[in-house]
Amino acid sequence: MKKNLLILLLVVVMFAGACSKKTSSPKMITDADSVAYIIGMNIAANLQKTDSTLNLAAVCEGIRDVERGKTRLTQEEGRAYFLRYMNYFLPEKARRYEEEFLEEFAKSNRSYARTKSGVTYAVAEIGDQDLVPMSDRDSVVMRVVIRTADDHEIYSSYERGDSLCSKMSDLVGGLRESLRLVGEGGRISTWLPAREAYGAEGDEKLGVKPNATLFYEIELLRVDKFSNRKKR
Repeated sequence: MKKNLLILLLVVVMFAGACSKKTSSPKMITDADSVAYIIGMNIAANLQKTDSTLNLAAVCEGIRDVERGKTRLTQEEGRAYFLRYMNYFLPEKARRYEEEFLEEFAKSNRSYARTKSGVTYAVAEIGDQDLVPMSDRDSVVMRVVIRTADDHEIYSSYERGDSLCSKMSDLVGGLRESLRLVGEGGRISTWLPAREAYGAEGDEKLGVKPNATLFYEIELLRVDKFSNRKKR
């Protein structure tokens, strides 16, 4: 992600003329004008996806300063600040917002409890307490619905008409922690903080963005305990 944003910023600089003059809205007369406008749209959209709080006017001011040959920071200073922002400030800001969100959610939904890791859960059905997946070598079969904090559904076993079979060791930490709270036949709803889910990298294949807080609805259908397999 960091590499892609660095490349994107270099592309912005390449098109410095797009923001270099404070004039009225330009007329798109030729096909090249339309393409230039589309490039500007894509640059802004990608910047907003990276961090929706970015000030696009400041982005344009940086472009103008590069064209003028008089920037407020050197390239080295800019790179150092950018890396600090991406590696510390942005994740820390997301973490603080996430903590406030989950804390308020638990307060306003009394059926939910929180673990030390920040996993925020509500058990709907406890299930068979003799078949709780405690070991990372246990295997589970479950139906799962995964949503983002803005209620966008990114995965549903019910829609797909299937179930998810996995070893506990192959699941993200927050999901393992949640499954250990119920037994076979149990049902649990759980919020996973980003650090207990897919972290700062996200999961492009699943459609999980970096630093995403995720909501899981889980129906634990079957538990195959490693300790029982050893006895066979």
